[in-house]
Amino acid sequence: MAEWLYEAGIGEARAALVEDGAIIKLRFEPEGTGPRVDTVASARLIDRTSGKVALASGEEALCTPLPRGITEGAGLMVRIVREPIPEPGRAKLAKAVPADGDATAAPGPDLLARITASGISVRRCHAHEPDRLEAAGWSETLEEARTGEIAFPGGALRMWVTPAMTLFDVDGSGPLEPLAIAAAQAVAEAIVRHGIGGSIGIDFPTLSGKAARNAVAEAIDAALPQPFERTAVNGFGFLQIVRRRARASLPELLAADPAGAAVRAELRMLERLPPPAPTTHILARPLFDRLMREPGWVAELHRRSGGRTQFLEQDDRR
Repeated sequence: MAEWLYEAGIGEARAALVEDGAIIKLRFEPEGTGPRVDTVASARLIDRTSGKVALASGEEALCTPLPRGITEGAGLMVRIVREPIPEPGRAKLAKAVPADGDATAAPGPDLLARITASGISVRRCHAHEPDRLEAAGWSETLEEARTGEIAFPGGALRMWVTPAMTLFDVDGSGPLEPLAIAAAQAVAEAIVRHGIGGSIGIDFPTLSGKAARNAVAEAIDAALPQPFERTAVNGFGFLQIVRRRARASLPELLAADPAGAAVRAELRMLERLPPPAPTTHILARPLFDRLMREPGWVAELHRRSGGRTQFLEQDDRR
């Protein structure tokens, strides 16, 4: 039976939907990622042409459609329908729509609230207990998202995240049609596992014959939960999928702050060590610098571990 495993980690909340000992979905929610979906907030219109609004929290969003007759500088209530999406060099602003007339300001549901609302049982995991997340493949799934290397029986996928779409390339040996059908299953599972939305492109091996291409498309339909739209597999083996995109995918979150993700993994490891807590812990320079910008993380580790671990920067000259 499937269940959600949930951890209230230092600097992030973590959750994995696990079935038969394997991770079906992995989700984490770092602190400070912007307004969550279904947040209702007061805002002020700062650019009528683009629909850009400034939220009361100081963050910005793009609101469409704008209320009729509203002028720049005027206030309105908005509801967030897509969270900010990190991208190299800049981030896509959150998307918003005008809130209902009687709406009052309220934050959107956090990760724990969302998985609880799924109706699947949620197990709260703690640092002093066996590491159920790791036993299910937590680190391996994060490594998949970080490197884009995803193995499946008979082949492998390469995943790239671009501002326009997430791309999958299929590689493997053996007869092409069985390889492509197995890859379709693997891509669908990876999309669900990593929470990938928006535009998704898959480069399958070039298949001769419409029947073989239809079989690959049908394999996508069978393995990927609705709702989504897709094209047919064209003569060059390319298929495109479009899914609703409410928040950043796991690969996007990791790429946006790799040092932060690595530091939080270190803190998770330290939190799970049996007492006494180590007196010192050495971090590579990028991780040390990132941690020094988050004194609250260190304080929380000390509170949870009962120790006073001192973090030191690794001397790269050694």
